[in-house]
Amino acid sequence: KDGTLKRAYALPDEKLIESVLMPYDDGRFTACISSQAGCAQGCVFCATGQMGFGRHLTSDEIFEQAYRFSQELKTKGARLSNVVFMGMGEPFANFEQVRSALTRIHDHLGIGWRHLTVSTVGIVPNIYKFADLDMQVTLAVSLHAATDEVRGALMPVNKRWPIAELIQACRYYVHKTNRRITFEWASIEGENDSTADAKRLAHLLRGLKCHVNVIPVNPTKGFDGHASMESARRFVGDLESAGIPATLRVRRGIDIDGGCGQLTTLMEEEAAAQPDNVPL
Repeated sequence: KDGTLKRAYALPDEKLIESVLMPYDDGRFTACISSQAGCAQGCVFCATGQMGFGRHLTSDEIFEQAYRFSQELKTKGARLSNVVFMGMGEPFANFEQVRSALTRIHDHLGIGWRHLTVSTVGIVPNIYKFADLDMQVTLAVSLHAATDEVRGALMPVNKRWPIAELIQACRYYVHKTNRRITFEWASIEGENDSTADAKRLAHLLRGLKCHVNVIPVNPTKGFDGHASMESARRFVGDLESAGIPATLRVRRGIDIDGGCGQLTTLMEEEAAAQPDNVPL
């Protein structure tokens, strides 16, 4: 209903991946692309994390997702303006292929570095490595909690690299690139959306050049949590009052299972329900 277009691609080895094209009222078009088939990170609220890891994508497979959207838009007199690595998979677990794809998207599609965003759950060594590339790409970190206890329950990666180590790496990234870092916060009612949660987050991020995107959590079959829009709005207000820039983001493509991994999960379930001799 909001104009979001979602695609599922079958790879030669029959793995499925997804990419999404999101139009905006100001004429921008943003492609959200995948870096892996599935994901090994196991974030409990994420449909891709619930399906497990398939394999890394090659730089060709990553680039082609953006290229296809770019070519389609050209036929309509429009252009692809932004690309975000927020689809299936953990980009920093497939570092070299993602780095290569970023360069190709910049060089061949003409999308500036500052219009490219890479999201990570917090693979700390590769945040340092990425900072040293000095590509001026926007870094988005999936944070979602301000204490190790809560974040560890939501995101297994926190047991390997706890919040203190992650924030130290983020400060290095900002120091090295002078770019503002984005923190993603999936708002989950009763889990991470209280005024006390906002105060803890504000204390954690104090003095860091950053912005917090608060996104009401997408509903998935494997996670019972849900969002309260009232609490999410209050959370954003609490952060702003504490001097931390924050925005409440609109959930895109809810009616087409727009969250990463949701379309692939649906297709795999439909395929499993088909008799062996009946193609989808």
